[in-house]
Amino acid sequence: MEAIINEKLSSQDLINLEDKHGAHNYHPLPVVLAKGEGVYVWDVEGKKYYDFLSSYSAVNQGHCHPKIVGALKEQAETLTLTSRAFYNNVLGPYEKYLTEYFGFDKVLPMNTGAEAVETALKICRKWAYEKQGIPENEAKIIVCDGNFHGRTTTIISFSNDEGARKNFGPYTPGFIKIPYNDLGALKKAVAEENVAGFLVEPIQGEAGVFVPDDNFVAEAAKICKDAGVLFIADEIQTGIARTGGLLRVCGDCSCENKCEQQSTYTKPDMLVLGKAISGGVFPVSAVLADNHIMEVIKPGQHGSTFGGNPLGSKVAVAALEVIYDEKLIQNARKLGNIFRERMEKFIQTNDLIKLVRGKGLLNAIVINDSPESSTAWDICVALKDNGLLAKPTHGNIIRFAPPLVMTEEQLHECCDIIEKTIKNFSK
Repeated sequence: MEAIINEKLSSQDLINLEDKHGAHNYHPLPVVLAKGEGVYVWDVEGKKYYDFLSSYSAVNQGHCHPKIVGALKEQAETLTLTSRAFYNNVLGPYEKYLTEYFGFDKVLPMNTGAEAVETALKICRKWAYEKQGIPENEAKIIVCDGNFHGRTTTIISFSNDEGARKNFGPYTPGFIKIPYNDLGALKKAVAEENVAGFLVEPIQGEAGVFVPDDNFVAEAAKICKDAGVLFIADEIQTGIARTGGLLRVCGDCSCENKCEQQSTYTKPDMLVLGKAISGGVFPVSAVLADNHIMEVIKPGQHGSTFGGNPLGSKVAVAALEVIYDEKLIQNARKLGNIFRERMEKFIQTNDLIKLVRGKGLLNAIVINDSPESSTAWDICVALKDNGLLAKPTHGNIIRFAPPLVMTEEQLHECCDIIEKTIKNFSK
């Protein structure tokens, strides 16, 4: 067998290899990355780019953060995996750190975001049967149109993204879909028979950074509480400082304390985390809840070989320490305001952009063209040529989410690139 791993291949060679030997389940921009550091990535030919996607907000702490990578190296040389058949000396301290960090009694550790969402759904249903008296197999969970919670069979069953759904059925029943940001619809839905929970993204990222009304999260949580329904916040993309608070359910409070002390904090019944909980260095996810919910899970009823492994646990602690040590919550809030102010001014001079929206450093611009057009994709290719990497979503929307370690000077340089690229594209 021909060994090619250590050969020096061009970007096109590597693209061709993926095209020939890999499943075509992604449509990447034509750039092949070989190195990352902080807010920058480099392709195999050595060209340097600003990363304005952050691996879908997984590398909030920047690429290859030395503290996080150091924790990975140290633990990798000591103990990587025991399975949960035995205790290990890292998981307990990690669970204590995580539950105190976010203000919950218990955590169930997993690996990927989709696993965490599936975990939350299972816990919610089991809680409904054992604590609420809902007949077994009858529990319903409310979700929102435009949601993105992953691509497992159950999750795509309540997605309205036909690209993710079509020809993957039969679909899993037990979900009620309502419009996003519609408290009236939520009130009607919780009144239906056998409703157990409401799963929601505090900002819909994949839908194009759809920011709901300021009162939506708090009011939705209250509606759920009054109805005896669990409020489940999927903060996989919006959490870990991305939107200018530790979590998006913290609201727009400027308090720098941990979220359970903030005046605007809405504590969910279950909190779903992933992505940046490990700084993009290792797959880590988690579901947090208080004892009266989490206690329904007994040995053998849920788990994962890698869930709670020592390597991921040590990495996650380091990644979360970086958030506070480097004041990334404050930086995301400050730079997000600057970014949206610049884009708002630019919109007034350019007809190609309809609007900018977002919170913190999770933002998007809406291109003044149909979702079926290639305009947003073509702009992203032009941005790549000019040294900035971003990706379109839902056809005519471009998401901008740089690492939170970005400086104000770097942000202005990136805004210059965006404005110059779109100006030239408009000609």
